[in-house]
Amino acid sequence: MQALRTAATGMAAQQMNVEVISNNIANMNTVAFKRQRAEFQDLLYQTLEQPGAQSSTQGTIVPTGVQVGAGVKAGSVYRISTQGAMTRTDNQYDLAIDGRGYFQVLLPTGETAYTRAGNLAVNDQGQLVTQDGYQIQPAIAIPANATQVSISKAGQVQVTQAGTPTPTVVGTLDLATFMNEGGLSAQGSNLFMETAASGPATIGPPGALGVGQLMQGYTEASNVDAVTEITALIVAQRAYEMNSKVVSTADNMLGVTNQMKP
Repeated sequence: MQALRTAATGMAAQQMNVEVISNNIANMNTVAFKRQRAEFQDLLYQTLEQPGAQSSTQGTIVPTGVQVGAGVKAGSVYRISTQGAMTRTDNQYDLAIDGRGYFQVLLPTGETAYTRAGNLAVNDQGQLVTQDGYQIQPAIAIPANATQVSISKAGQVQVTQAGTPTPTVVGTLDLATFMNEGGLSAQGSNLFMETAASGPATIGPPGALGVGQLMQGYTEASNVDAVTEITALIVAQRAYEMNSKVVSTADNMLGVTNQMKP
């Protein structure tokens, strides 16, 4: 009975839907996390009567035909890149991107990854790094005797050193933008990698055309909305229950058929 297999695809689809929603909820407090949404597509159809086929020698045609669907499949799980709320931390190394753009991160492999998580720090050599110790690009080195670090909206990093009242520029941060941010490959640890779907990175200074500005002393919060996710979770649960009901009904019908006697 086709209904069993069709309902099974529906249960599998809603299981994936719940997994995506649960990941969103789990990352509600992850810095700069972007929520995801599962999208689905119907499967191939069994055509019993082709729409538009001739039904007589006089040229009359079938208006709708008979096509029976085989269920559902996952079409995509895309990332929604809306801006998260700005959370004030007053930490001089915390940076939030107001608008489009990603920080460039040098991985131990020599590859460049990208992140919007601006909860940065300095390592033992004074280099600006992520929470995993990966160096931000372009490299920024903070002098050991720096008493204050100031990062402008345009990414210029200035430090005030002990005994020197005039700030010194030690570097400028650039941001990377992509034609299709949803095509980036998530690597975990708030990192993304460039893919053929995202297109190559375009590097530019913060505040330039199409590039967001930096906000020192802030971090970007997750864009997960608890009410929206809980509502979606309830809908997914009900859809799963309805598909399971179809399985039970189809099984009962199959049982009645097996009990028929000639």
